[in-house]
Amino acid sequence: MQKTLLNKCLRLALLGLVILAISGCAARRTPTSTPVPTNTPLPTSTPTKAPTDTPLPTSTPTPAPTSTPLPTSTPPVLRSEISLGEQKTMILLARFPDVEPQITPDKARERIFTHLDTYIRQVSYHQTWLEGEVRGWYTLDHPVSHYSISAHNFEVDHDKVTSLVQEVINKADGDVDFSDYPNVLIILGAPKDAYGMMGYCAYPGMLGWADMSPFASESGEVINKGVAVYCENAHVGVLAHDLIHILGGVVGDRRVAPCLYDHDLQGQPGEFRGYYQFYLVNMGFWDPMSCHFYKLNLPPPGLSSWTKLRLNWIAPSKTAVVNPGETATVFLGPLADETSETLVIRISLSPTTYYLIENRQSIGLDESLPGSGVLILYADDTVAECLRGRAPVKVIDADPSVPQLEGAAFDIGQGKRDTFTDEEHNITIKLLEKVGYSYQVLITAAQE
Repeated sequence: MQKTLLNKCLRLALLGLVILAISGCAARRTPTSTPVPTNTPLPTSTPTKAPTDTPLPTSTPTPAPTSTPLPTSTPPVLRSEISLGEQKTMILLARFPDVEPQITPDKARERIFTHLDTYIRQVSYHQTWLEGEVRGWYTLDHPVSHYSISAHNFEVDHDKVTSLVQEVINKADGDVDFSDYPNVLIILGAPKDAYGMMGYCAYPGMLGWADMSPFASESGEVINKGVAVYCENAHVGVLAHDLIHILGGVVGDRRVAPCLYDHDLQGQPGEFRGYYQFYLVNMGFWDPMSCHFYKLNLPPPGLSSWTKLRLNWIAPSKTAVVNPGETATVFLGPLADETSETLVIRISLSPTTYYLIENRQSIGLDESLPGSGVLILYADDTVAECLRGRAPVKVIDADPSVPQLEGAAFDIGQGKRDTFTDEEHNITIKLLEKVGYSYQVLITAAQE
């Protein structure tokens, strides 16, 4: 009997040990009982990005290791959210009491809703167009000398700009419902010689964009996108330049479509159209956001691929993405031809720096360019504006012996340069063949 009792005790003890073991395993399998500390985040599949307030140095962009290619998807870039579709635009004609306008309302309507609209339709591949009305004349309260400004951006009296724009808007308030017109273009009945500057974007532009609300009428109607001001003799390239600032808009504290000329040099007098050659140091005549036009008697040329990408006018399906270390041959069609299967090639160098390759041929709007061929652009998205020698995009000059970046295009043939090599990033770009207006472009490692 004692033996039977002992066996029962042993069985009860074993059963207790099993229950304890099972309980311990169950506790270890319950992660919710031990929360993850907030200072130790769980790893995710998204790679860590450089913080936006600590941009990568522009002078030595970080190369992607050739043994570890960048992801095949294009990293996000700054793009306009307001540039597509119909653009409701109000034209306000304003005159000074001491200057007789040389432009008529009908002529103003033609310049904006025929000439400028035609340009915007073509350069956007018919994704954007203008619709609107013309109102005025509205006579300002003071002579032109009261409102006149400097021709140099950094010397412009902002109070004079604000005063003029707000006065014109207030005078038109009874005739216009500004809530229906997010774009307002003011045409002054005076030439540049009288007013001081041919044209400017007041907002987002001359008066800033990061710390200022859009203009509004006295009745409280807000002009949501922007306001530009032009003299009566402004070239269509000037009209387009400042309208594109408005179409780009503002994302965060940055203009999406900034000026591509050098602002510091713009403040210096010189022999090029009254200024130092500030237009010609970054993109030259190859983008009206740099230089409004090539010849006064020609319409403005098309925009660069960089500006078109910013304006959301190039579909991702028409962008070929090549990573450093990869070899690819791309058939690159003309940038001016919306039927081209590939409009631009992008080669990423770092999360914020990259090359763009575009084909500029003397067709369509690009008939107004100084030459033709393939442009290679270096872009740095950490740079917001063209200041202190830096720019968000610059053209690689294929032939520096030709002044004013007119020889910047690469091409095939005698006396032409068909190859570009970036040894730092181990990239070679070579034009293999030209077929019609298109090129076979080889992108490969500089050192195999």
